[in-house]
Amino acid sequence: MIRIVQAGDKRIEKFNARPAFPEEAEKAAAEVLAAIRKDGDKAVRASVAKFEGFKGKGLKVEVELKALEKSIDPKLVRAVKDAHRRVERFSKASLRQAWTMKTPKGGSAGEFYSPMDRVGVYIPGGTAPLASTSIMTVTLAKAAGVKEIVACTPAGKTGEVNPVLLYALKLAGATEIYRVGGIQAIGMMAFGTKTCRKVQKIAGPGNAFVTAAKRQVYGYVAIDQVAGPSEIAVLTDGSVDVRWIAADLLSQAEHGSGWEKSLCVCTSQKQAEAIRAEVLAQTETLSRKALVQRVIDRDGILIVVAKNVAEGLEIVNRFAPEHFEIMTKDALKVMKGVRSAGAVFAGAWTPESAGDFVAGPSHVLPTGGAANMFNGLTPDDFRRRHSFVAFTQADLKDTKATIEAFAAVEGLDGHGRAATIRFSN
Repeated sequence: MIRIVQAGDKRIEKFNARPAFPEEAEKAAAEVLAAIRKDGDKAVRASVAKFEGFKGKGLKVEVELKALEKSIDPKLVRAVKDAHRRVERFSKASLRQAWTMKTPKGGSAGEFYSPMDRVGVYIPGGTAPLASTSIMTVTLAKAAGVKEIVACTPAGKTGEVNPVLLYALKLAGATEIYRVGGIQAIGMMAFGTKTCRKVQKIAGPGNAFVTAAKRQVYGYVAIDQVAGPSEIAVLTDGSVDVRWIAADLLSQAEHGSGWEKSLCVCTSQKQAEAIRAEVLAQTETLSRKALVQRVIDRDGILIVVAKNVAEGLEIVNRFAPEHFEIMTKDALKVMKGVRSAGAVFAGAWTPESAGDFVAGPSHVLPTGGAANMFNGLTPDDFRRRHSFVAFTQADLKDTKATIEAFAAVEGLDGHGRAATIRFSN
């Protein structure tokens, strides 16, 4: 059922509530990860056979970029190259630059960055082979300067990985590819086995089980974020065709878990009713109609009527969506009021799908309300930040009294001595 409610309705808060860590997923992740820590490759293969159906021993995928390119439809090759080129350009432009400032007495201080040595990315492939995620993760790591990029993706019973997905991985710069999915992929990359050495960080989206596994290996490795089912919010003032609004709302509802969320905030009851009718009509035409219907049946699509755009924007900020489309007049002006959103799509000609596939920023984004505290994936997530200080003798003399004062109050006389001793005979 697609409900239409007024701003202030208690059902909005209920819609906003998204459980981050299902108990079933937490329990399964703990069991599989414990087995992998104990038995390594043996446990990984057992989980691949049990959960994915592949019983072969060869987990590593060996492919050549040129051979893959010859086997794929030229139109798809061009699409992958186009997406890669745009994402690479955006990634390189977004990298933070080293900087230096002068200290008061002639020294210097600042920050510089170094790439991680070995990272892992997870590419979902259960309900759909997400070739685009290959571009949206590996390209960023490569732009950051990472030398070893491990990619894991489920391959099903046959062990065959979608060739377009493989091509995207190789083109983007993956150095190792494994036909391993789910919790077992996270465990293999986090703990390391004879087949796959441990990585320093794991990035990429996944289902509730992958998310639970990522959370539980945090500390053994770094992770990008915890993420759940896909979601979108659309704010409209009636200036954009309702057919476009409906299509955008459905773009996230078709992902496949059944727990996706689509929120539409509009400024009149008439708009709301027209949008609901159009969503229902377009649902009937989709190849993944059954998956979308599950979202509808679970009240995963909600339409809210606000008094005006300002009130509507506040409703969306409280929802803190993964994707936020501003389908209004003066969209860039409205965007200045955004506080909580993984990625923003401003204006009628910017559907969320442009961001999913080709626009430039990564589509790996916080979900479940986590946009209140997390950012989307960037190339800097694959780098280490280093601060530095280079004092002169005069700088240390200038700060010596302050160092000694803090050392005394904290009872750390060794700290104070480290400064004092440099000025003693």
